[in-house]
Amino acid sequence: MGMTSVRMPDDLLQRLDSTATRLRRSKGWIINDAVREYLEREDLRQRRDEETREALAELDAGQVVDGDEVLAWIGSWGSDKELEPPR
Repeated sequence: MGMTSVRMPDDLLQRLDSTATRLRRSKGWIINDAVREYLEREDLRQRRDEETREALAELDAGQVVDGDEVLAWIGSWGSDKELEPPR
């Protein structure tokens, strides 16, 4: 396992110390948990950004489905005459 050091303001370090004591966890555990959560959020943000750019490119290319067709398809769900999904 790798190791790094982090400089942080005194007030943040004091909060880290008191939280570690309260949770009965090490400062390293809390820092690892916080960094892991941050990176997961950042990965999700990046994926959403990429998906949005792809969707906008599809829109620009005219690859869209008419909203009325989608609503008609949804309205047919569970009926005897359920429609095929619009393409």
